[in-house]
Amino acid sequence: MLDIRFIRENPDIVRQACASKGFTDYTDEILALDGRVRELKTLTQTKTAEKNKITREIPTASDKAPLIAASKKIGEEIAAELAELAEKEEKLNDLMHRVPQIPSPTSPLGRDDSDNVEIRRVGTPRQFDFTPRAQWDLLDMNNWWAPEKIAQICGTRTYALMGEAAELQLAIETYVIQKLISKGFRFVECPSITKPQTIFNAGHFMGSDMSVMADDVFMLSGTDRCLAGTAEIILNSLHSGEMLAEKDLPIKYAGFSPCFRKEAGAAGRDTRGLVRFHQFNKVEQYIYCTPEQSDEMHELLLANLCEIMEDLELPYRVIANCTGDMGFNKVKMNDVEAWVPSENTYRELGSCSSIGQFQARRTNTRYRGADGDVRFCATLNNTGIAVPRALVPVIENHQNADGSVNIPKKLQPLMSGRTKIGGKH
Repeated sequence: MLDIRFIRENPDIVRQACASKGFTDYTDEILALDGRVRELKTLTQTKTAEKNKITREIPTASDKAPLIAASKKIGEEIAAELAELAEKEEKLNDLMHRVPQIPSPTSPLGRDDSDNVEIRRVGTPRQFDFTPRAQWDLLDMNNWWAPEKIAQICGTRTYALMGEAAELQLAIETYVIQKLISKGFRFVECPSITKPQTIFNAGHFMGSDMSVMADDVFMLSGTDRCLAGTAEIILNSLHSGEMLAEKDLPIKYAGFSPCFRKEAGAAGRDTRGLVRFHQFNKVEQYIYCTPEQSDEMHELLLANLCEIMEDLELPYRVIANCTGDMGFNKVKMNDVEAWVPSENTYRELGSCSSIGQFQARRTNTRYRGADGDVRFCATLNNTGIAVPRALVPVIENHQNADGSVNIPKKLQPLMSGRTKIGGKH
């Protein structure tokens, strides 16, 4: 969320952020509520002091009745004003959690992903001397999955990789984790079961009513828990309520967890293949830093994912997401998309996001600067790798005419030295 002082002092910037991101503008209502809340606090404080003064005078007064009556009248006024204050603060709190993060002036203006801007392309899509197979055909012919049987057992939008494809997925996860550790990231194996407040603290949902999460989040019936959709959720609250030292920033985490999403807003999309499931695995990069370090850390996180694309020997491109496509809590965002031969296009494999102090205000994660001042941390996140989605470009780009798949050189040590899997043996 934003600082109320920022909204008071920069209402036009907030209005522009709402317009450019496509969210309802509550600025005027927030300012009116804020003014009334501050007025009520002053009134109740003044009247409480007055009531206390009268109360102290009653024991020594010759005629107590007028003082008692005055005290009672002021008490009733205070009670009414406190009730109004509670109502106004609740409404103000809800609206404050509906104000989007201010986007960076460097982010393209736009309404949706059609207005995103391509920054660069790396690598050239492979020219096949045979007709390349789609991911599902490669999976079928190599007996690397059993989608109908798994759907029968577990329901739709579930998957199970088998044999060498399952080994390849594990190798990719392991490689990325080891790479991030070598770059100074602390590895965290994150739980997937968490509290709704933890998800709310990440700032992906608007308003103060956490029940809105039920359409996207798996709530565990009969408990006060739910399933997290990304390790970012856990890592974001890892230092909640803490006072960090500026000298210890940035703090870098590589979190791994199974991720669970209802994907309620994606009905009918990517129902075939390995792209969209209720459960998947992801390695997440996450950083706490000072606001001044944020741009540098954004480039670091983005470079890590780009290196991973190159290690997997994938042609890819980097996108600058426009204001209308970056979401509620982001300052700026870059998608990294890998080439998918069967679709003749690039598909998103990760998103690098600068969040500013938006999440840290929700979690009350602060640091004390060298000057002694206390400030909220800035936070950033980026995908390390998400599987099985990442397997799609890997197996399609590295396939051979016989249905076998070449293993990228960086992964071969994790695949017992094999250079290829599948195909005719």
